[in-house]
Amino acid sequence: MGLYTQSLFSSFRSASTWFEVYAAFSTFMMLLRAAINDLIPHQFRSFIVSKLEAFLSKYQPNNHVSLKINQFWDKDAGDRNELFDAVQDYLPTRITHTYKSLKVGKLPFQKHLELEVDESEEVVDQFEGTKFTWKLHEDSNEESNKQKKYSFELTFNEKHREGVLDRYIPHVLKTYEAMKAERRIINIYSRMDGYWSESELSHPATFDSLALSPQLKKDIMDDLDRFLRRKQLYKKVGKPWKRGYLLYGPPGTGKSSLIAAMANYLKFDIYDLELTSVYSNSDLMRSMKEASNRSIVVIEDIDCNQEVHPRSTPNSLSDDQDSDSVNVGAKVQSKKFTLSGLLNYMDGLWSSGGEERIIILTTNHKEKIDPALLRPGRMDMHIHLSFLETKAFRVLASNYLGIEGDHPLFQQIDDLLDKIQVTPAVVAEQLMRIEDPCAALEALVTFLKEMDKDCNSES
Repeated sequence: MGLYTQSLFSSFRSASTWFEVYAAFSTFMMLLRAAINDLIPHQFRSFIVSKLEAFLSKYQPNNHVSLKINQFWDKDAGDRNELFDAVQDYLPTRITHTYKSLKVGKLPFQKHLELEVDESEEVVDQFEGTKFTWKLHEDSNEESNKQKKYSFELTFNEKHREGVLDRYIPHVLKTYEAMKAERRIINIYSRMDGYWSESELSHPATFDSLALSPQLKKDIMDDLDRFLRRKQLYKKVGKPWKRGYLLYGPPGTGKSSLIAAMANYLKFDIYDLELTSVYSNSDLMRSMKEASNRSIVVIEDIDCNQEVHPRSTPNSLSDDQDSDSVNVGAKVQSKKFTLSGLLNYMDGLWSSGGEERIIILTTNHKEKIDPALLRPGRMDMHIHLSFLETKAFRVLASNYLGIEGDHPLFQQIDDLLDKIQVTPAVVAEQLMRIEDPCAALEALVTFLKEMDKDCNSES
């Protein structure tokens, strides 16, 4: 009994001692934490924690894998890896103020600054809740007399291996394509002496700046968007991926501005084809073959060419007969330019020579053009650009005078525009003559009243 009591007392004393030690340690840790919070700055504490995590991670099981993306797929052949280019452009968009080492510069003829990841810096990206770490390396096994070559290393947790290939890499590529399209320089090509002459398109027109009715602008933009996303549908039904637009109306109604706005909206190059410079059907085919994908082929004032006027002779082919003939390239005359040659380019075998292409015809006189040229499948959307309307005038007032919202003179101008026919170009010229907005509107009212007076006197 005595031994049992002594043992029980010893156990109790031991438990009491451990409790006292635990209590003392807890108190010490609370005091230490309070001292650290008071004496050590938050940034320095975060730095210590990050270093401890990095140190401890070295002794944890390595469950990370890496992918290497070389600058060149085949070093001997010099084939550039498009994925490397995509990553190179994508990563600067993930750079934040936390990164300390970046490369910045401006290339000739470019309007924006270039940012690149430095070799000494890791870039961390978050996608769908997963952390991805990128690092740029210089290949060390290259000969010193050759140009330096680089590679990107992508590191991630191995459990996300499938997601990287199925979703993350496609996301990088898709973002890269969108960025490339956004900053793409749009060129306009004019045909001279049988060759395309290139220059940068500097026309600033956008759909926001066009003096068109809001509904018409919406219809055009919706049609363009629908065309862009229907590549697989065109392929499925066996049609070339192209779209035709006819712009018709009086001079000065904004046909050229609309073409520029479409090019700026789509980021498509423009090929301005003057039919008077086309000497034969084979010349036309060769010129169109040289045009790139994602382009707009423009034939302005097409009614000025006699070949496209309505056929009225007894020997003229019917529309169906013409359709059959233009789909057989061997039947197209090559010694001179003909309507059949143009139709063959638009919807015959030659029309498959380019993808994502838009064809635009402009005319002041739609009735002068052969109906075979204007039917659906050739000119899919006919856009009538008419005289200035009241809603479109609001756009001009905003563009030229900076007037947003309403103005006391607007109603008077609207009443005059309902009675007379005046083009946007004529009104724009009037608004540019006076800098003061109110004075410019007053002068416009006087000008429109004079037009109305002249119209009444003539009638």
